[in-house]
Amino acid sequence: MLQPRGRDPQAFASAPHAHWAKPRPAPQDWSVAKQRRDPVTAAGGLGNASKAREAAAGAMAAPSPGPHEVLAPSPEAGHRASSSSSRRRRRGLLWRLRDKQLRLGLFEISPGHELHGLSCMMQAGLWAATQVSIDHPPTGLLTQEDFSEVLTQVHEGFELGTLAGPAFARLRHSLGLVEEDYQAALGPGGPYLQFLSTSKSKASFFLSHDQRFFLKTQRRREVQVLLAHLPRYVQHLQLHPHSLLARLLGVHSLRVAQGKKKYFIIMQSVFYPANRIAERYDIKGCQVSRWVEPAPEGSPLLLVLKDLNFQGKTIDLGPQRSWLLRQMELDTAFLRELNVLDYSLLLAFQHLREDERGQCSVIFRVVRSVQGAQSPEEPGPQNRRLLPDTPNALHILDGPEQRYFLGLVDLTTVYGLRKRLEYLWKALRYPGRTFSTVSPACYARRLCQWVEAHTE
Repeated sequence: MLQPRGRDPQAFASAPHAHWAKPRPAPQDWSVAKQRRDPVTAAGGLGNASKAREAAAGAMAAPSPGPHEVLAPSPEAGHRASSSSSRRRRRGLLWRLRDKQLRLGLFEISPGHELHGLSCMMQAGLWAATQVSIDHPPTGLLTQEDFSEVLTQVHEGFELGTLAGPAFARLRHSLGLVEEDYQAALGPGGPYLQFLSTSKSKASFFLSHDQRFFLKTQRRREVQVLLAHLPRYVQHLQLHPHSLLARLLGVHSLRVAQGKKKYFIIMQSVFYPANRIAERYDIKGCQVSRWVEPAPEGSPLLLVLKDLNFQGKTIDLGPQRSWLLRQMELDTAFLRELNVLDYSLLLAFQHLREDERGQCSVIFRVVRSVQGAQSPEEPGPQNRRLLPDTPNALHILDGPEQRYFLGLVDLTTVYGLRKRLEYLWKALRYPGRTFSTVSPACYARRLCQWVEAHTE
């Protein structure tokens, strides 16, 4: 029987208690959980006031709840074990071969993989964390406590923290995600996939087994920035429900035994469904370090190419071009207000078949596109469009011949002292060439100009 562990020494003794009811018991296994202060939920947790101001970039920071124990069901209960074993028996050789063909360039994290233990802990922890929001769905309007709440669930050998859980649960609900589906995709029902990125960061990248959700490890400082900006991010999505910003679905911490905490985020994959995508790009609107050597023809390696690889290509959107240009202006203006730079426009191509062009009725698309419309007292146009009848419609635009997947990701780099010094060094190092480290205003303007120059 697991026992509740001691209070986190970094917690604030004066923090108010959050209000969580006990979830319903699972049939068999239990893990003890507690709610407590996490160092990333306050700028002061970074240990330096100036760094805190830089990380928050003027965004709201909130008090955090104090300790509160709850009992959370473990996914190791008998129901999951029996259903998982029956699924494995049904998977024959032909099924596995066909499934691998759909995952070219991705690597299944199976037993023996160096990340298998970590991914299993993530799956078990996320199953239990999502069960809390299933058993106790948040109600009413969002409050400051929803953004600052931290739930830590202790499992055998590790603990998983859920940061701002009620806020993200509401956000998932607003996107039409069913919690049980979210739990099934991220839980132990199937192995995660590892994606080897061309990114220079040391982050690890994962996909859920159905490739619908994207998981990325983050540094503590990046999580601090994300949580500080979260209230304004949610407000922006309410004002502009068809925004190109990636849909963040959860922020978590993971600590193995007494080791150092690791942080990771979950977001809706921009490149979903991925089975027919032909090309993928990561666009920053600059030149330095923006070339990737393409994979040889016929290679199964899945690469995300960059700006210089896109030369000579265009995005043919037809009448949807004006919508895209306007939405880029709205989203980059928001990121400029947050003092953020170095984000990317993810872009992918997929050829449309004859039966996919204009396949759904205008009436259906109108109904789907106005869901979640703003109330009359909310000011400003929302720049809506007719959404396609396809999964992940918020990140998909159909042109006359091609389907395009578009989304803005990596929204946590603040233009502080370190980036200002980096700008000065790169200006000397790369005279006459464009690079990513520039002021947020310049970055936003340049990326919008890139989109305007490469669309028709």
